[in-house]
Amino acid sequence: MSSPAQPLAASLVQSVDWLAIAPPTIVAVVGLVVLVADLFVAEHRKALLGWTSVAGLAVATMMLLPLLDGDRSTFCLTSDDAVCSYTADRFTLVIQFLVLGGALLAALLSVTALKDARKELPEGEYWFLLLSSAAGAALLPASRDLATLIVALEVASLPAFALVGLKYGDRKSSEAALKFFLSSVTATAVSLMGISFVYATTGSLYLTQVADRIQNVDGQFHTLAQTGVVLTLVGFAFKTAAVPFHFWVPDTYVGAPLPIAAYLSVIGKAVGFSGLILITVVALPSYADVWGPALAALAALTMTVGNAGALRQQATRAYSAVRLLAWSSVGQAGYLLVPIAAAAYSGNAEKSIGSTVAYALMYGAVNLGAFAVAALVGRTKVLNRVADYRGLYASNPLSALLLAFFLLCLAGLPPGIIGLFAKVTVFSAAVDAGLGWLAVVMAVNVVIALFYYLQWTALLFRAPEGEPEKHRVPGPVTAAIALTGVLGIALSGAPQLVLRFTDTGLF
Repeated sequence: MSSPAQPLAASLVQSVDWLAIAPPTIVAVVGLVVLVADLFVAEHRKALLGWTSVAGLAVATMMLLPLLDGDRSTFCLTSDDAVCSYTADRFTLVIQFLVLGGALLAALLSVTALKDARKELPEGEYWFLLLSSAAGAALLPASRDLATLIVALEVASLPAFALVGLKYGDRKSSEAALKFFLSSVTATAVSLMGISFVYATTGSLYLTQVADRIQNVDGQFHTLAQTGVVLTLVGFAFKTAAVPFHFWVPDTYVGAPLPIAAYLSVIGKAVGFSGLILITVVALPSYADVWGPALAALAALTMTVGNAGALRQQATRAYSAVRLLAWSSVGQAGYLLVPIAAAAYSGNAEKSIGSTVAYALMYGAVNLGAFAVAALVGRTKVLNRVADYRGLYASNPLSALLLAFFLLCLAGLPPGIIGLFAKVTVFSAAVDAGLGWLAVVMAVNVVIALFYYLQWTALLFRAPEGEPEKHRVPGPVTAAIALTGVLGIALSGAPQLVLRFTDTGLF
């Protein structure tokens, strides 16, 4: 009786490549350690939890280095070792670097934010939730089946809802978390329905098998497959803050602790865009005629609405600096969508996807830098208005210069060469794919965005009203500003370094 069972059991055994899964695993383990340690650490030593989290994220980021030697896959089918659930290729490593590096910078900002909060934020829960979300975000780009993809998406998202609403007794924070949660759950439900349709028509959840089988769907199931493709895209469009799924962004960024707003602006987008890329160009390339036009229209709409929203912000309105960065991030999402849409029309989809990855790296570094300076100013100016930045150069010259540099990078103007380089790369992807109309829309939006970026930049160097207020810069915030500044300046000096990331290894 046991002999037939033994081959069956053996066929279910999968070897695990621990090195390949080390980055997200380390983050998840450190998160659990911090949660348990919170029960035993004395109140006056809670800061140790933050530094443990920072160290864990740093180690996880460094564990990407041994993976550069070549592609590695694990959790593969025993019947076909080419079909796997987890793959650490060039695309995965670049996105994981963006996610873990961004989470590390958000953690540095959080160390100071938690100290300033004076018990309004529970430290153990905060760090556990942040690390859990980062672990899910790091898992997502490596996912190569639809089930793992959705699980990673939700592991990245669910802790983020709690982080947004974690402030004790803060109505604004609770309202932002509720809006974020309800809209995200709706988008996820729609996306799950789409995946169920795709599974029903292909009989597989693995992306490569879906790509092969969906081309040969029976005619009677063709409409079902098309519907599944469209519905699946909805959930990821929400995560990228694409219009019309963007309405949660401004209120969520304002209601969340500022380090979490910074985290969502970069890591949240990295999660959405990496999932969108895997769904479209890896799993559904044969349905490019469906998702290509949809993403092109979303890109045009998103960049236009985002920039228009940023343009409407009044400098004296409460939290206008954070709202401007929120609307700006919506506009930037539109630029990031352009090369993914172009991949549907281009003969070289990998080059188009490489343009999105390169732009995401630039955006991640400089946007986190802008939020880091906003966190610094927000320590003394609680309402964090754009008008509060007037004369920042007189009180803190280095922070003002770096914020000006970050804003010019986002605008695509010298000396922010990396911003200009990234925009030209995206623009070229649209032109090469024959999407001339989308390139024109992008050019118009870049000009619109110049107005509010330059307006804010000029304000930094105007004479301050009254005595300039000195901003004491805590060590962790200094480190975050310095790291983003060094990275932005280094890439502006040698923008060709970004080209190394255009070979995504997805094909």
